[in-house]
Amino acid sequence: MEHSTFKKLSAEFIGTFWLVFGGCGSAVLAAAFPGLGIGFVGVSLAFGLTVLTGAYALGPISGGHFNPAVSVGLVVGGRFRAAELPGYIVAQVLGAIAAAFVLYVIATGKAGAEIGGFATNGFGEHSPGGFNLASALVTEVVLTAVFLIVILGATAKHSAAGFGGLAIGLCLTLIHLISTPVTNTSVNPARSTGPALFGPAIAVDQLWLFWVAPIAGAIIGALIYRLLLASPAATARATAPALNAAN
Repeated sequence: MEHSTFKKLSAEFIGTFWLVFGGCGSAVLAAAFPGLGIGFVGVSLAFGLTVLTGAYALGPISGGHFNPAVSVGLVVGGRFRAAELPGYIVAQVLGAIAAAFVLYVIATGKAGAEIGGFATNGFGEHSPGGFNLASALVTEVVLTAVFLIVILGATAKHSAAGFGGLAIGLCLTLIHLISTPVTNTSVNPARSTGPALFGPAIAVDQLWLFWVAPIAGAIIGALIYRLLLASPAATARATAPALNAAN
């Protein structure tokens, strides 16, 4: 069943809202809570769980992208129409901004509240571990590329039915376990944009990297999967619709 454009964009807005609110909310509100903080592992699980639950609840409507880099990668991989890409990206970014605003209202709702880094992404002095620009760039490109390979493989027609969302959610959890000390983990330009607008000024100054690197990584990952891993029949089926949509 083909859903209307409005329903698809609504699903992407809600799904990205949930990803940012759940993932960044766990980092801002629960990660360092005195005596009971969930730490890096808890935040990593939170991000994975938001994608897992969103994929099963909203994936049947919009495909469950919740990430501009994923949408771009799916176009390159022949799984998504290029004509729909601008609307998806706008919906995803607006969902992320809305989530960051709600989180900001909650986080500042007590006396003497300080939001600190507000779960924003960064490098250099804004990296949790002090990693430089090159480290951040390589981390974001490589992990987003792997994320797209997992997404394309887990949702291929020959893959185990019904388990795609689980594989994707667990992959995002692992990505956060690896890269949180480096960049605070983006692999998602919308996730980076929402908190940056309410966080420290340096987050906005460095935001460009968290658009460029994830999108570059998504394109690389999609090309690797399509050229090296996809079955010839699947590639042939996907090529015509993708090319037609791009023209």
